[in-house]
Amino acid sequence: VQLQASGGGSVQTGDSLRLSCAASGGSLRIYNVAWFRQAPEKELEFVTSIKGSGVTTYYADSVKGRFTISRDNAENAVYLQMNGLKPEDTAVYYCAARGRAVGLRASPDEYAYWGQGTLVTVSS
Repeated sequence: VQLQASGGGSVQTGDSLRLSCAASGGSLRIYNVAWFRQAPEKELEFVTSIKGSGVTTYYADSVKGRFTISRDNAENAVYLQMNGLKPEDTAVYYCAARGRAVGLRASPDEYAYWGQGTLVTVSS
């Protein structure tokens, strides 16, 4: 499966953005999907993930209550709604997919498929 992330941009503190992760070459419904981000000079960081059914989600503490992950298996896509953006949310955001697994999978090494990344810049 190939993934393509989009929707990034430059916004002000408190603004919202919606990122999309579109899949091709396979059905995304069989995969768990996560969003990771990498800020300048920092390591890749887990943001959120969603199971194939869309029922179970996980969030990093830093985004809990502000970000919402969702999926539309009919559209073969996963979305990340980001509200209340802060300068520390500035990063390149990547979507990633892996086969179904129990529990939280927050390590980038556990994801086999990656999108190309989309840049989010939040200015104060």
